[in-house]
Amino acid sequence: MHPLLNDIRLVTFDLDGTLVDSVPDLAAAVDAALADLDLAPPGEPRVRDWVGNGSLRLMERALRDALGRDPEAGLLARAHQGFLHHYGRDPSARTRLYPGVRQALDALHDRGLPLALVTNKPSAFIAPILEAFGLQAHFGLCLGGDSLAQKKPDPAPLLHVAAHFDVSPSACLMVGDSRHDIEAGRAAGFRTLAVPYGYNHGEPVRDSAPDGVVESLAELV
Repeated sequence: MHPLLNDIRLVTFDLDGTLVDSVPDLAAAVDAALADLDLAPPGEPRVRDWVGNGSLRLMERALRDALGRDPEAGLLARAHQGFLHHYGRDPSARTRLYPGVRQALDALHDRGLPLALVTNKPSAFIAPILEAFGLQAHFGLCLGGDSLAQKKPDPAPLLHVAAHFDVSPSACLMVGDSRHDIEAGRAAGFRTLAVPYGYNHGEPVRDSAPDGVVESLAELV
């Protein structure tokens, strides 16, 4: 196993940009929601830089880009509902697992190590994506961005996970692709591990000083 797993009793993963590349589905839903409002769709490359803070912030960024100004609350609410509608039709149609993910999750699960999922994605979309890849049984607890009052980079979701499994934060590992994952893990007292291939607003995740970086999650096992 990877040295960062030494003495670790619980591993918590981010979802988007860490386990799955969901941007193609997210971008399709953003484009459709803006088209419903007669606004120009931003396309996948721009959406890739906006992902990571939940769907409402995603649509706020998309509207700001389309309008050239901050959107009004009513327009943002309409756009967000449109996004949820379009994305909810099939949130895994174009989404793909990153290389090494299945190998890592299978090996950790087979060893009996508890696994949790903490994402800022709305919780309603977690199960359909995990089920599409046959991964729902790997995780003992899944939290979305609307599961608690706080979401990453606030440490509250990670502390909730540690308490749920009755594991000290110092024996927990947070695995993610963005500065928000690393900030949340550090603030919660978790060990932190980053992957460099995900969504971090165009910034190298190494700049957030995680405890370790792996090119593929297969390196964990």
